[in-house]
Amino acid sequence: MLEAPADATPAKARNYAMGLLTGRDYSRAELATKLNKRFDNHSAIDEVLQRLADEGLQSDERFAEAFVRSGILRGHGLTRIRQDIRQKGIADELVGQTLDAADVDWMDLAREVAQRKFGQRQAADQRETAKRMRFLQYRGFNYDQIKYALQGCSDDPVNDLGFID
Repeated sequence: MLEAPADATPAKARNYAMGLLTGRDYSRAELATKLNKRFDNHSAIDEVLQRLADEGLQSDERFAEAFVRSGILRGHGLTRIRQDIRQKGIADELVGQTLDAADVDWMDLAREVAQRKFGQRQAADQRETAKRMRFLQYRGFNYDQIKYALQGCSDDPVNDLGFID
């Protein structure tokens, strides 16, 4: 059963927020959501969030950098990372800056993810190819990246995957 939100003094809200931040970074929006579920006093919550940001204990920039780095290490593409980080309440401008600063070759990342998942062997048929394409699309890679990742070493304009160059 859910507890009713308690009255928040700034000290209680800060202690709770600090406890959350010891585990990992949170975006301001995530932290606000968690605090609002726990406490009723919205002015105290806003005050705590501002103080944490002023003291450098909570930073959307730091959160965004860590989130993007984590997404890349998990093998997620640009589209997936952008969508996931927006859901965490990070502004579009900051998302764009962080992704630009990441300096990632998305084509090579798509190829690495495909090789990790499927190995070096070519797809047996169109059904297998479609399955691989769906997997990479779900991971957040665009058509060109998927094509690059799955393409064989054929010189034909129509290669093993049925792509037309």
